[in-house]
Order: sequence, then C-alpha cells, then structure tokens
Amino acid sequence: MKISMINYKSLWALLFILASWITFTVFQNSAKIWSALNLPIFLHHWNNSIKSLFLKAPLIPLKPLTETELRIKEIIEKLDQQIPPRPFTHMNTITSATHSTATILNPRDTYCRGDQLDILLEMRDHLGHRKQYGGDFLRARMSSPALMAGASGKVTDFNNGTYLVSFTLFWEGQVSLSLLLIHPSEGVSALWSARNQGYDRVIFIGQFVNGTSQVHSECGLILNTNAELCQYLDNRDQEAFYCVRPQHMPCAALTHMHSENKKVSYLSKQEKSLFERSNVGVEIMEKFNTISVSKCNKETVAKKEKCKVGMTSTIPSGHVWRNTWNPVSCSLATVKMKECLRGKLIYLMGDSTIRQWMEYFKASINTLKSVDLHESGKLQHQLAVDLDRNINIQWQKHCYPLVGSMTYSVKEMEYLTRAIDRTGGEKNTVIVVSLGQHFRPFPIDVFIRRALNVHKAIKRLLLRSPDTMVIIKTENIREMYNDAERFSDFHGYIQYLIIKDIFQDLNVSIIDAWDITIAYGTNDVHPPQHVVGNQINILLNYIC
Repeated sequence: MKISMINYKSLWALLFILASWITFTVFQNSAKIWSALNLPIFLHHWNNSIKSLFLKAPLIPLKPLTETELRIKEIIEKLDQQIPPRPFTHMNTITSATHSTATILNPRDTYCRGDQLDILLEMRDHLGHRKQYGGDFLRARMSSPALMAGASGKVTDFNNGTYLVSFTLFWEGQVSLSLLLIHPSEGVSALWSARNQGYDRVIFIGQFVNGTSQVHSECGLILNTNAELCQYLDNRDQEAFYCVRPQHMPCAALTHMHSENKKVSYLSKQEKSLFERSNVGVEIMEKFNTISVSKCNKETVAKKEKCKVGMTSTIPSGHVWRNTWNPVSCSLATVKMKECLRGKLIYLMGDSTIRQWMEYFKASINTLKSVDLHESGKLQHQLAVDLDRNINIQWQKHCYPLVGSMTYSVKEMEYLTRAIDRTGGEKNTVIVVSLGQHFRPFPIDVFIRRALNVHKAIKRLLLRSPDTMVIIKTENIREMYNDAERFSDFHGYIQYLIIKDIFQDLNVSIIDAWDITIAYGTNDVHPPQHVVGNQINILLNYIC
C-alpha cells in the first residue's frame, strides 16, 4: 500500500510524541531508580538536570564509571557488608546495656603494668535473650582520674553477639574500666540507612549581592527543584555545589553562606526512640571494681625510638599519663616550639578543629603576628608570621559542605585539592589536613569522594616534592547526645576508618585525634587546650 506524504509525516509525528512520552515517564521515576542502585553522586546531578534538557538535546549514553567512582562504589559495598540491616520490631528486642554481661578472662587480684586485661562481653536484649549478631557501637576506656591518665580499649566483634574487649594496662595504680553502649546494632543500622537516603538534613542559604541589592537563595550538594540552578563545579574532581539562581542575579554574585538544620529525618518514629538520651552511651560495666596494677619488678621497658613520619599506628595508639600523651610505638620529647618552627611554612587545612591548632600556635608563640587578610567572619583565612624566625603559619577552611549558623565568605573558598596543587612544597613545608565533622550529615559518598581527591592531590605533591611533610589529622569524638542522625560519632567512626584505609599507601603520618580524644574522655568537638597542645606536640616531634 502506498503511503501519502501527509500520512508519512503524521506517522513520524505520532512516533515522536510516543517516544517523548516514554522518555518523560522513565525520567520522572529515575530518581528512585538511582537511589535504589546507590549510584555515584554525579548521576544524581545528571538526573536532576536531564529533565529540563531531554527535549532540547539528543540523549547521550552514560559514560563508564571513572576510577574514582569505581573506588567509591567499592568502599560503600564493603561498608554495607560491615553494617548489614538489622531488624527493629520492638524496644524489647534491641541490645540492652543493663542485661548484657561482662566477664574478665583469667582474673587476678593484682595485675602488672604492661599486662593485657581481656573481657568477654555477651550482649542481651531487654528480655535477657542472647543476641545472635554483632554490630553494636561500643566505646571502651580505662582511666585513673587521680593520675590524669586514660586510654582506649580495643573491641573485637565476633558478629554473634559476643565481643572481646582488650585493655593494655599502661600505668600503675587503681584503674577504672568503662564500656559504653553508644548505639545498639539496631540503631547503627538505622543511622547507616538514614544517612545515605538524603542530602537535605542540612540546607545552605547563599547570599547573592548585586550592587546595593542582596538576595538569599537555597543552596546544597543536591537540590531537588525544577528552578534554574547555579552550578559551582570542579570539573576535574567532580565536586559540585548548587544554588537556586535568583532572578536578575548572575551566579558569580554569590558572596556568603550559612547553613540551617532542616526538619527532615529519614528515621521512623520508632527508630528515633533509639537515640533518646537515656538510650545513648549507657554503661555496661557499672558493677566493676577498680583494677589494681603494680610494677611487679618487671625488667625495664626498652627505650622507644623517637616518633617520626611514616610509623605504623596501633590500637590503642597510646595513653595519657599526667595529662600528657604517650604513643605506644615511639617516644615524644618536649620541643621548643619557636626553634622547631624556625624557617617553616605550615599549612593547616580543614575544619574548625584544625583552626584550634592555629589559635594554639598564636597563643603559644608571642612573636607570631597575625596578618589582616581583610576577610570577614570567624571562618576567614588566617595567616600569622614571625619575620625574625621566618615562621609562616596559615589556616584555611575546606570547601563545601561547611556547616555553621554563622555567615562566612565563599569568595576565597577553594577545594583543598586545589590548595595542595598550588603548593610548591619542599623540606621546610608542612601540610596538615583535617576533614570529617562537616560531612557527617550527608551521604557517605560525599566524604569518600573528597578523601580520594585529597589523596590524589597529596600523591601529586609528593611526586614533585617528596621532601614535603604531610600529616592527616583524624576527627575528634564529639558531644554524645547531640542530634545523632546528623552528628553521631558513629558517622565519625566510619569516616575515621575510611581515612585510615585510603591514606595507608602514602608516605604521610596520621595523628590519631580519634584515639587521643577517647583516651582523654573529652566528648567535645573542640577539646580543651591541653588536649590540642598534645596533638600539636606530635606534629612538632615529626618536624624536629
């Protein structure tokens, strides 16, 4: 049968409409598909923008995953295996600190300094039934308050409801033991699931300025909106941030930012009950007596070599004695700060916990003079110099996400990878990087991508300047009862493990602030000055 030209055109028009409808239907539902497949962050961005583009341009096939995206996927899959879903049907079936039992293995009346004390922990639910799986988030610590001494304990999970808790008895005297159930395994499972479901627990408010006009607009790592967006993209590292574009304002008019907690939760009402104050950080070993530790006339402990870059970390990594940090694998000396830093260029990069280091340096070296860089806000770039000794110390904040209710300038913000890339580096240059706290409210892929990108930047730096000293400071533990869904130390612990895993192949040193702050028992995102000073003393020993 012969088709007329008019019918032929009509047929093609009909086919085009049908194809467009199918395409639109697929992309309407694609957000759920991407979420279910747990695909990398760039696909979420692509999905949000494609809806407005598919009628304007032909579809482009998805590119193969990059090396970074494959590594992100691999790390997340490994974490998913370590944190499997746990059923939560009733409060009676969750892990109970009160009903769980702790038994000292091979108990003695008196222990010797240097001995290991092992405790078998059997977890039970609120009905007294033995738990059949692990995954509880526990924190073990030993302390002697009168001696200003403390250390973390090592927890081994047998994944069957039993745990081995090991303490190294570092000092003589009366020692108290503590084992806290921070979150039951059911709470851990709920936090992990909730964390990776959404980017909107914290939103950002951007300030755009055009002449005398100021406009505020919503910003974020992901924005689920059909409005026109400003995209602030590091194309090489695929790090992106977005703002809803204000009318009659260019995207470059963004000058300042602050964040706000949004009334969004991915926990069920029942799950939220797991994070009420009475259910967080509950002591398991309340009935334990203090442990007596004696010298026992043991042979003198062999002298340890001085701490230096590249040494292997242990668990625990050290202990506190008389308020002073003592590493397990090496020895720290008291260093004269001014002379140690003579001729040194110190870059401190990251969050406010590393800004504490900057403040400590300025308070401790009276010849350091702050340079006014004419920036605004508490998060402004800081520079302090001692011209006579040629000491130069700088601090700069990391780029988005930067959570804080105080308004900060974004004009001088840059990703740390770019700051590292423009650092020449040499034997008198020291770079200290600290990431973590501001990433806790967001899906874990954001943190993994940032850590991998920083790793690549440091690798490039050490190739062109192997004498540059690079230090990674892990994050501190923080307040225990503060908004678990956003800021629980469980999120920080996962990031701590990721950092140790990603940077293990580079010639860098990790200052284990996580273990140090557990040993001190600070529970403060910004620990006291004496704790900060002990963290810095490790750095000074590496340098000098």
